[in-house]
Amino acid sequence: MRQPAYLDHPLPLAFAHRGGAFHPEIEGLENTLAAFRHAVALGYSYLETDVHATRDGVLLAFHDEVLDRVTDRTGNISGVTHAEVQQALIGGTERVPTLSELFDAFPDVRFNIDVKSEGAVAALADFVAEREAWDRVLVGSFSRTRLQHFRRLTKGRVATSAHPLEVAAYVLSPSAWLSRRLTPGRPVALQVPPRQGRLRVVTDGVVRRAHANGLHVHVWTIDDPDEMNTLLDRGVDGIITDRTDILRDVLRTRGQWHAQVEGEA
Repeated sequence: MRQPAYLDHPLPLAFAHRGGAFHPEIEGLENTLAAFRHAVALGYSYLETDVHATRDGVLLAFHDEVLDRVTDRTGNISGVTHAEVQQALIGGTERVPTLSELFDAFPDVRFNIDVKSEGAVAALADFVAEREAWDRVLVGSFSRTRLQHFRRLTKGRVATSAHPLEVAAYVLSPSAWLSRRLTPGRPVALQVPPRQGRLRVVTDGVVRRAHANGLHVHVWTIDDPDEMNTLLDRGVDGIITDRTDILRDVLRTRGQWHAQVEGEA
């Protein structure tokens, strides 16, 4: 499998989850421009975010279906307009950013995007096409239906991660050949937790089968340095973290920190 340009970066990849949601300096400001600026200043060139679409079709970098948890407003994202969302503040200071604002603010950064609602699928496909951002995004979803819809709309031009059934093909199949036969959607990466309940997801076998088929293995959401080291020793290709400071320190110690821009944060 030909590696997409999105993955053309020294390994391992370091992803700032929602901008590094639990970094002590920005805790409570997840998925805000302030959080993403902080991660980029640390040297992160891969940012993870979620997207929802407002009632008028504007893509927002926002995790929840509702405003209630992280803003001073309430309401369902899909039921309000972008103008109404702009009245909400995260942490009392930050507005909910649009995906357009993120792309404009960080033109050299690549985005890992989790599509959180069906209403965001077509809007995201259109956004990527309008921006010709084929090589700047990797799109995933916990919903098989949403991800398959996005793949159809983009005709394979955008890199995608595996949906849960495709992940299961790599976890449960005895061979790389069978795993590939069972995943005709051709994901470029398994983006998985280390465990799902009592089942260990990231095993030597899963990593071996993924690599045999040219797939990356990215693990979320890892904030403990010992677990980071264990996973990196196992050969995973990327770590997704809320603690951008800890992951950077671990990778520096291992001589594996590959910053795009080293800032002062």
